[in-house]
Amino acid sequence: MGSSQKIRFDIFKHELVPKHSILSKDEVEDLLRRYHVKKYQLAKIMARDPAAVAIGAKPGDVLRIVRRSPTAGLAVFYRFVVEG
Repeated sequence: MGSSQKIRFDIFKHELVPKHSILSKDEVEDLLRRYHVKKYQLAKIMARDPAAVAIGAKPGDVLRIVRRSPTAGLAVFYRFVVEG
């Protein structure tokens, strides 16, 4: 393999990488209204994060991250995509 070729794989196939998805505009509005917050008040994720890159997230997007939890079953987190 030449030095210019990169090995690519689907990071979401790894058991420790939770499911990430980009929320629609309507979903973002509902989320912000439900929790009475602004986008910038959400926890942040950098646009260069491998999971954000893999799903095509851009700065300004809001991501839903669903993780397995031993106590809650599934736990849902939201992240605001920022530059970087």
